[in-house]
Amino acid sequence: MPQLRVALNQIDSSVGDIAGNAETIVHWTRHSAEQGAHLVAFPEMALTGYPVEDLALRSSFVAASRATLHALARRLESEGLGELPVIVGYLDRATEKTQPRYGLPAGAPQNAAAVLHRGEVALAFAKHHLPNYGVFDEFRYFVPGDTMPVIRVHGVDVALAICEDLWQEGGRVPAARSVGAGLLLSINASPYEREKDDTRLELVRKRAQEAGCTTAYLAMIGGQDELVFDGDSIVVAPDGEVIARAPQFAEGCVVIDLDLPAAGPVPDGIVDDGLRVDHVTLSADPLPAYEPELTGGYADRLDDDEEVYSALVVGLRAYVAKNGFRSVLIGLSGGIDSALTAAIACDALGAQNVYGVSLPSRYSSEHSRDDAAELARRTGLHFRTVPIGPMFDAYLDSLKLTGLAEENLQSRLRGTTLMAISNQEGHIVLAPGNKSELAVGYSTLYGDSVGAFGPIKDVYKTSVFRLATWRNRSAEQRGQTPPIPENSITKPPSAELRPGQVDTDTLPDYEVLDAILDLYVDRDQGRDAIVAAGFDPETVARVLLLVDRAEYKRRQYPPGTKISAKGFGKDRRLPITNRWREHI
Repeated sequence: MPQLRVALNQIDSSVGDIAGNAETIVHWTRHSAEQGAHLVAFPEMALTGYPVEDLALRSSFVAASRATLHALARRLESEGLGELPVIVGYLDRATEKTQPRYGLPAGAPQNAAAVLHRGEVALAFAKHHLPNYGVFDEFRYFVPGDTMPVIRVHGVDVALAICEDLWQEGGRVPAARSVGAGLLLSINASPYEREKDDTRLELVRKRAQEAGCTTAYLAMIGGQDELVFDGDSIVVAPDGEVIARAPQFAEGCVVIDLDLPAAGPVPDGIVDDGLRVDHVTLSADPLPAYEPELTGGYADRLDDDEEVYSALVVGLRAYVAKNGFRSVLIGLSGGIDSALTAAIACDALGAQNVYGVSLPSRYSSEHSRDDAAELARRTGLHFRTVPIGPMFDAYLDSLKLTGLAEENLQSRLRGTTLMAISNQEGHIVLAPGNKSELAVGYSTLYGDSVGAFGPIKDVYKTSVFRLATWRNRSAEQRGQTPPIPENSITKPPSAELRPGQVDTDTLPDYEVLDAILDLYVDRDQGRDAIVAAGFDPETVARVLLLVDRAEYKRRQYPPGTKISAKGFGKDRRLPITNRWREHI
């Protein structure tokens, strides 16, 4: 049986940095060659970054991607790597569909991949299945591919696919069986979602059995705007047994020796879903037999809380670094939300790059001030106190505000102060709002919603408490100081905008609220279905009304790391002006 040493490089690409991404590909190709690889692969659109969104419609960007791809092939050849086949995801265009027509993206761009070999593009193909749900708009941007790409490498036929080609039924997976492939290799840029790793594993197992061959699933890592990519590349045998699994949230190269079936007659013709076989022979003869050395390994899995926390850290780190920022600023109230945000920031950027400000008013309790200072002491972040009392009194004297307007003034003064410090010192402000608050509008526009990024924007309040508890427990297990004061976790949540205020004055208990929000926001369940699930009808009606009325606030909130199947933003697109009400 022929042997093949495959190198799967789960790397972090930056959208638009085509030259920088090419350098990364050269670096990891060289590393793969040093490991003795016979076939090297990189993730979906590794050359351009993913997702490129409307950049796909810019002809100059498509041209730069295509030109750099060919230059990359020549460079690999010039550096002595030309004999090593390298699979690279990039942005292409459909040359056969040059005439504009209704429904076709301008320029007919394609989410594509190429096999680079001996200084040339030996084979190119485009994604066949285009996702059109959640954060994906690929029907808007791309023209689908209609080929079944197969390369023969050292006597093994390797079928190729791109991400959604595995997630959808039909197409290239059954086609891989039809062409007698010994290996199905799929390159991916599949964003992270909570518990998606289990879904992904079962998917790859199922597709390997359907394809009837060993299946390798290579994934991207890193972050792009609100998306996080967790790696977790997987290699599965035809019977569904896991051969290798890469770490989560870690850049690196998985190199594995595989025994694969010998290629048969060169396949051709039309196969499943009308795909035309595009077969290229790179090396027909099997390698001389060698003793397998590399098994790929099976990286330890993160538990659920560690996985989510890691995603939040990676998301913030990527946003700050890729946008050229250096430091962040957080208003520290002593509460759980700002405490968790600060802990994430310190883990992502280092405490030396995190600046905290306590902004007490006349209603700020002594324990909240102490908790903010204690958090700073435990984490080592920069800390200062800027009382807003004098500013608050000056506004009240001028405007004679009362009630909710008086309460919200405090939040807006804090937001203004943070932005002033940000402008003066060059930090970006982090907004500490959580998903529960954003859902029901329990936040102040231009106050606690001020910021460039919201690290816990997609984290429900009950999960905020759980993640804070996990982070402290993790520190204790490593013999470190828990970063979050216990009092911030155990005390009743409060905005402290009036005497004795607690969140439950206005909102249901968070356990109840989050359960209703999960059904309404994340699962699109209506009022009747939520009531049928056992919730009080009046409570459900009140929560749904709050959610519906707060859409205009959510549109003005900064971006933040997505960790759920349906985060506020591209996942959930509702009109602001909307008279439909589930609760009426």
